Amino acid sequence: MKFKTRLIIAFFTIILIPAALSAAMIMVLGRYQIGAIDKAYGITGTTVESLSNPMQVLSRVTEKPYHELEEIARYKPGDLEDATLLEEFNQKLVGKKAYLLVRKGRTLVYLGTGSQEVEKVAAQLPGYGESDITSENGIYLGGEAQALVKQIDFIYPGGEEGSAFIITDVGNVIPEVEQFFVDMLLCVLIVLVLTALGLIFWIYKGVMRPVEKMQVAAGNIKEGNLDFELSPDSDDELGQLCMSLEDMRRRLKDNAEEKVEFDRENKELISNISHDLKTPVTTIKGYAEGIMDGVADTPEKIEKYVRTIYNKANEMDLLINELTLYSKIDTNRIPYDFSILSVNDYFSDCSEELYLELEAKNVEFGYFNYVDPEVKVIADAEQIKRVIHNIINNSTKYMDKPRAKINLRVKDVGDFVQVELEDNGKGIAAKDLPNIFDRFYRADTSRNSSKGGSGIGLSIVKKIIEEHGGKIWATSRENTGTTMYFVLRKYQEVPVHE
Repeated sequence: MKFKTRLIIAFFTIILIPAALSAAMIMVLGRYQIGAIDKAYGITGTTVESLSNPMQVLSRVTEKPYHELEEIARYKPGDLEDATLLEEFNQKLVGKKAYLLVRKGRTLVYLGTGSQEVEKVAAQLPGYGESDITSENGIYLGGEAQALVKQIDFIYPGGEEGSAFIITDVGNVIPEVEQFFVDMLLCVLIVLVLTALGLIFWIYKGVMRPVEKMQVAAGNIKEGNLDFELSPDSDDELGQLCMSLEDMRRRLKDNAEEKVEFDRENKELISNISHDLKTPVTTIKGYAEGIMDGVADTPEKIEKYVRTIYNKANEMDLLINELTLYSKIDTNRIPYDFSILSVNDYFSDCSEELYLELEAKNVEFGYFNYVDPEVKVIADAEQIKRVIHNIINNSTKYMDKPRAKINLRVKDVGDFVQVELEDNGKGIAAKDLPNIFDRFYRADTSRNSSKGGSGIGLSIVKKIIEEHGGKIWATSRENTGTTMYFVLRKYQEVPVHE
């Protein structure tokens, strides 16, 4: 899930879920408190909405006593002078958080509560007939009184005006209503806490867990430990970041492995060079000492010793030049001079040089061209010639037939020109064939010095061909011969539209 989507869901969740759950819990609590109020105070018809208006609840609590008092005032006004009856009636009101006041003329003849409370209320009590509301709703007295007053006017048997008041202390809200508001606040608080915990868990699972995994991965990378795998848990932004970090880890691991391999190859190269240089150096020293000690005591022996020294020096020079070239190629420091070459002209010239060179080595050479005269390629002539010479030198080096043969074929294969160099040498074992283009690889593990070479000739060839946008491969049969193939892309002129 996208992080933006996660934030939108979190936004609506923190609004809608608390609102819905709070409303549901308030309804449940409200119904419970309504039942408690109805049972405790003997009223009916209370609603959840009325609980939010304590004045309305207080009014309904004294509704029944109000009608009883109204009946007495209408039909038996003389009973309102009976102190015992008034006390009994007041006791009913006390249980409903109210009390009774009776006034005769302007004098309060019955007080259902203490004088201090009565003083606050008495100053604001309406006179006989002054109250516009004589129903069970009552009137509200503000100021210090803070009371709900229900007034019933009547006439005493002696003809005097009288008023009975049911006074409810507004400040003394009934416990059930108070409890409803406390429970409502607790419910809202619980819902908010649960919603927050749910969102925190959801965000932790979706955000913090991947972040922690990436922190652990970054710590491993910092310590150089790259042997682990960081798999994303999702396809969101954090998942993509995990994949990027995993890609970086793989790249770092590949680079580290390449460095280890490079160091190993360098050590192997130094070992190989030491081995390959040791033999000709030993030979040169031996023959030079032979001349100095007078072992070569005839002109023929001296000439033989000097020629051997010269040949071994050439071998050393060739090896050093090959290593220098490889170093330049491997670090991309060879400036290629690409140009458009006619395939027929280039390989015809090349074959003439090869014919003379191989003839001096008693190697039979064959040249076969199957390409149309107009076919061209873009290549560095000098480097392609180096490729061909390296391959042929490798062939002659391992030639084991008395009648050596090397054939050069040039073929047209669609968008490419394919060059084949075939020999009838001893061939390459199937297990070695996939590795012959690797750096420093030599099938001759004994490193017979008679063959010479550093094991990098074919890796140079591969590097040059790949820099030309081509590819190289080989096929071989032991005791039959080897064929090297490489392809170069044809040059195609782009027509210009006028």
